[in-house]
Amino acid sequence: MALPARFSLLHSDLNDFLFAAVGQEQNGMPLNVVSGLTRLGLDPWEEAGRLAALPKAVAAEKLAPIIARLPVDRPAPSDNLAISRLLVELLPEHRRAASPVRQPADAEGKKYLLAMVLFACLALVAAVLSSML
Repeated sequence: MALPARFSLLHSDLNDFLFAAVGQEQNGMPLNVVSGLTRLGLDPWEEAGRLAALPKAVAAEKLAPIIARLPVDRPAPSDNLAISRLLVELLPEHRRAASPVRQPADAEGKKYLLAMVLFACLALVAAVLSSML
């Protein structure tokens, strides 16, 4: 049985970021990004994808408050931004959220849906007309 996409490692370009250590928990065990985000109730792959779509500086600023909420030992709160800057360097290069390659596929899908709706309408009209005769 195949795993649902949210549990698979389909986004291997995000793995360096997701499996990087954020710090050490109070019990001395290392905490990685994927575990930390999960503990905060965030979808790690979704969050990593969202951050990867941003410029690195903006992504680091967005990640710092999330890092601050993690249960890790750190010398000073100012380390959150420094840790975030290091982590976002592991993300793939900034890419646009909407890919121009997908636009034709979306247009094709809309045309197909429109054709199916028209076909269903024609079938309904034909059924009504045949019942009247």
